[in-house]
Amino acid sequence: MTTAFDPIALGGRRLASRIAMAPMTRSRAYGPGAQPTALTAEYYAQRASAGLIVTEGIQPSPVGQGYPDTPGLHTTGQVTAWRNVTDAVHAQGGVIFAQLMHTGRIGHPSLLPDGMVPVAPSAVAARGQVFTHEGPKDFVTPKELSETEILQTIADFATAARNAMEAGFDGVEIHGANGYLIHQFLAPNTNLRTDSWGGGVEGRIRFAVEVTAAVTETIGGDRVGLRISPGNPYNDIAEPQPGEVYEALLERLSGLNPAYLHLMEGPDRDLTGRLRKAWPGTFILNPFTHPQATGPEALKLVQDGTADMVAYGALFLANPDLPARLAAGGPFNTPDAATFYGGDHHGYTDYPTLGT
Repeated sequence: MTTAFDPIALGGRRLASRIAMAPMTRSRAYGPGAQPTALTAEYYAQRASAGLIVTEGIQPSPVGQGYPDTPGLHTTGQVTAWRNVTDAVHAQGGVIFAQLMHTGRIGHPSLLPDGMVPVAPSAVAARGQVFTHEGPKDFVTPKELSETEILQTIADFATAARNAMEAGFDGVEIHGANGYLIHQFLAPNTNLRTDSWGGGVEGRIRFAVEVTAAVTETIGGDRVGLRISPGNPYNDIAEPQPGEVYEALLERLSGLNPAYLHLMEGPDRDLTGRLRKAWPGTFILNPFTHPQATGPEALKLVQDGTADMVAYGALFLANPDLPARLAAGGPFNTPDAATFYGGDHHGYTDYPTLGT
């Protein structure tokens, strides 16, 4: 019987376990030019016992930034800074993928270089606010991307993936979830286009497919994963019947042979089962456990075949040696929500390991 503690082959590399560290925004890129710091390297190296680390979201271009102090992978300085992180993780025997995250309409002009505004498939503002250095601000109406700008954005993802390889990452995860740009193309309330990038199912999945195709062509499918969150209403997304869109998306993506699919699950376990069945490759599940964080009970999802790997977020944030704690049945440190975003080493690199 397969367990979460068994190794697994992923894109030609051997992972020590089937326990993944989910991507989590930490907003601590205080280095010059949205660069990770030495503290970032320490944070990820502490968690290198994960079978797979997926980093916080990294913007592939300046306009892709949606939150304060998030890191990029579009400058030489950023590549060099990330090399310090990957070297630190590899020194501890870890495997680390960079999550490429373009936030689209989620953001604010005050977070972007002068003259830039958030972009999206259609000029539809999200309801709500985003945190900035000046405090919370209402989301603005984004600029609708022209076809030329869409093609440039796809190229930006590919360039960022190439930069990730230069920075020493083992691969990249394309963020197609949580109401960010790729998800905005997929959802009917944010993609009102009538050209070939919108309209019906084929048009709405096209951007996700083209981004994945460009990235796999650039660095190889064995180094690429995609994260999706069907039906997730986060960031003012409305997908009342997501099954048709995501089953069509998986059918198209499977021909590109990416290394894995990472599902951020909603309350519909039936849909999870259908997508699992439709996906021929490695299936990573970040299970729906709201309002609690994912806990030890999720390990059984590997055992019963629901997923090939299980991803932990907040519990990994607070427990750098999480696989060892899961194997021992605990105890577990409690995540401090007040230190999730921004700040110094408190709530970042100071969580104790077993025996300390």
